[in-house]
Amino acid sequence: MKKAIPLNELSVEELYKKKQSIKGALIGLGVVMLAAFIILLYLVFTAKTPKVLAAIPISCALALLPAFISLGQINTEIKNRASK
Repeated sequence: MKKAIPLNELSVEELYKKKQSIKGALIGLGVVMLAAFIILLYLVFTAKTPKVLAAIPISCALALLPAFISLGQINTEIKNRASK
């Protein structure tokens, strides 16, 4: 398994590249999760499925939290380097 390189050891170009890839993944997964959320909510309220199923998309949204944290760290590192 490849070991993660700390952000302070990456060049600015690598940081921007990593930022763009994480941003793209977040947008893609966000759109897919939003579509799944809408479909599941439709099924919960129209079909005779249990109402507990509405909690699944909400809890799945927490899967994106590490990517948002990583994106924030990259943005902070870029901002710190720009101020130097």
